[in-house]
Formats: sequence, structure tokens, C-alpha cells
Amino acid sequence: MAYVRKNQRDLTAAERRRFVSAVLELKRRGTYDDFVRLHIDHYRADGDGGLRLAHGAPSFLPWHRRLLLDFERALRRIDPAVTVPYWDWTRDNRPDSALWAADFMGGTGRPGDLRVTTGPFAYGGGNWPITVSMTTTRFLTRDLGRPRAPLGLPTSADVERALSDSVYDVSPWDSTSRSGFRNLLEGWGPGSGPASWRNHNRVHRWVGGMMLGGASVNDPVFWLHHSFVDVLWTRWQRRHPRSGYRPALPPPSGDPQHGRVAALHEPMAPWQVRPADLLDVSHVYRYV
Repeated sequence: MAYVRKNQRDLTAAERRRFVSAVLELKRRGTYDDFVRLHIDHYRADGDGGLRLAHGAPSFLPWHRRLLLDFERALRRIDPAVTVPYWDWTRDNRPDSALWAADFMGGTGRPGDLRVTTGPFAYGGGNWPITVSMTTTRFLTRDLGRPRAPLGLPTSADVERALSDSVYDVSPWDSTSRSGFRNLLEGWGPGSGPASWRNHNRVHRWVGGMMLGGASVNDPVFWLHHSFVDVLWTRWQRRHPRSGYRPALPPPSGDPQHGRVAALHEPMAPWQVRPADLLDVSHVYRYV
């Protein structure tokens, strides 16, 4: 029987405590850092050689869906009542939203070094040392809303623009694709700076600190963010039931993306699961 993932704003106080406790226990066991390593290992840009799976490619959505499932299964081995909630950043779009309360995600970073000093993941509490990263920083950092250069979160109109595109993805299957649901949701836009950060990417920028770059999993809000990205993929699938994952077949020899993106029936590392295997997970979980 499918279990339920809820909007974080609808969690009871007890559900918030249980989620936080399970995440902290994963960290204590060392399992949490395994997820950080995995994400760093698969964080590649357009210009990087070899197969791209996690970002800037059609498999962005199924790859993260599987990552979320593995994380959730690890949490549920600790507490079977726990699921990964989602953060609807089109609604809870302020640094003073309940999401950032001291009993849940904690707040923004302090001036200067951006160190988070409130909540269960603050370094001062002793339960959340950063041990796997792309920098030498040992504490969780955030810069909610970038006060020195203010940035807003994506709006419902931004999301609707992505949801309304009936094609899953288009050539050249990377961050330069000008249309296609995947790239519009992932948030790669033309130009540079804030104007080019949309939807998923803009949220990472808005949170700032550890949420920038491959080690973004170090911030537990990563999971709530990607849970909402998964919500939006689910909504797109319902709206466009005849529009499937693309590319269905691997780009041919001679194509610049040959051997660089995963087609529908090609395996995704590190699990060797195919995008096709993750298109329907309604028997596993559902959103409310």
C-alpha cells in the first residue's frame, strides 16, 4: 500500500520531530554522508566529459526520484512512520516561514560566515558537523533570500510555464535546451546571473550557503526541495499522459550527446536502474 508524502506546512509537531530525529540518526550512523558523496560524485556540467545523469540532462528527474527513494527508505528503517515532506516554495517563500523554525530546518546564517546557529542542524548543537564537502567549511551555511543582493523564489507562474510544456525534453538534451519540461523545471535559462536562475536552480540560489554546488545535500532542506520538484513532475505526468520520457532512444554516433545522456531504457549509475523504471511510482508513495 502506497504511503503518503505531505506538504511540510501540514505536518504535525510530532511528525516534524520524528522527521528531524530520523535525519539526525542517519547522520550519527554515517549514512547521511554517503548521500552527500553520491551527489558530489554525479554532479557534472554540460562541458564535463562522459555520461551526465544528475544535472543538465533528461535523467535529472528520475535520477533524483531514485535518490529520494533511497533516502526515504533509509529514514523509514529508523522510523517506519517517516516520509519525506515537500516544500512548496511558491507559497512558503519567506525567510520567516515556519519551515525555518528552530524546531525544524532552523534559520538563515549569521552575517559574515553564514553559519546557521538555530535549529537541530546548527553546528553549535554538535549533531551536524560537515564532514563531506567541496570546501573546508565544517558547519551548515545559508543565506536565505540573499539580503545583500535580494533574490525571490519562483512563483506559481514560473512553475506553470514549465508544466504547460507538453514535451518532456528536447535536443541538445542539456542546459541549453530552450524548451522542454525538464529543462524549464530544472531552471537553466539564457543569459547569466539571477535572470537565468529559474525554478529548481533558483531555489538553490535563494537558500545559498551549502545549497550551492554538488555538496548541497549537506543541507537537509535539499530533500524537501527535491520532493517538491518530484511533486511537479508527477503533476506534469498527469497533465500530459501521452508525453513520455525523452530521448526514447540513445543519441546516435556522431551526435554531440552520444554516450552522454541516458535514454529511456539505459541504466543510471550508481543503481543501474532505468528512467523507464521510475516513471510510475504510485504503488510506492503519493502526494497530498
